[in-house]
Amino acid sequence: MRRDRRSKDELREEHRAENIRIRVADGDQTSYLGDAVLGAIDGVVTTFAVVAGAVGGRLGGLVVIILGIANLVADGFSMAVSNYLNARSRQEEVKEAREEEAHQIEEFPEGERRELREIFFQKGFSGRMLEEIVDVVAERKSVWIDTMLTEELGLHPQTPNPFKAAGSTFAAFVVAGFIPLLPFLLGPTELDGMFLVSIAAASVAFAVVGILKGVVLNRNVVRSALEVLVTGDCAAALAYLLGGWLRSLFGAG
Repeated sequence: MRRDRRSKDELREEHRAENIRIRVADGDQTSYLGDAVLGAIDGVVTTFAVVAGAVGGRLGGLVVIILGIANLVADGFSMAVSNYLNARSRQEEVKEAREEEAHQIEEFPEGERRELREIFFQKGFSGRMLEEIVDVVAERKSVWIDTMLTEELGLHPQTPNPFKAAGSTFAAFVVAGFIPLLPFLLGPTELDGMFLVSIAAASVAFAVVGILKGVVLNRNVVRSALEVLVTGDCAAALAYLLGGWLRSLFGAG
């Protein structure tokens, strides 16, 4: 999807010397906002689908609360663990690659210099300038290794902290996923009335999370909000209809 283009004034501000310095200095810091947004989307969608399915099956407010909270904790934990394992795998992959590149530089530096030279040659450098670039990069082993990781192996030297990635996902999942349950916890009122309030609350949550998704991806926030809203409401509608159908199928209604 095409990103929204920033105005000339915005680009000018972004490319001021002090802003460039700050942005480049922060470039090595891992952001966990994407993990949080993903967790929030999944939290609202799955929990609201459970609520809708339970209401469609006319299971009662208490059952909605029990199923909703159980799903909230279990699915949030599962998603957090998956994100932890993914971040841990990436961390180990980069660590092993870094150790291997360090070993190759130590054991066969000329061969690694030839690889370094070829990398920058393919970027359009040649002659004396090419040799100077190779010399400068090779003077600092850490820079040399990072260059090989990025350019040769396609790995980003900086990896997310597995615990922070998992924590961001779980926290956002639980907080956002709790929203569709609030009307049932704050009752009492009749089931359909609580469900209508839950629909409204979940829809607001979908829109807010969709806007955050658009900000993270630098995309149109209105379109992003609509995408999340439609996806969540469709999932809930499907769960509601399926709950009602299963109730009729097994002769409970």
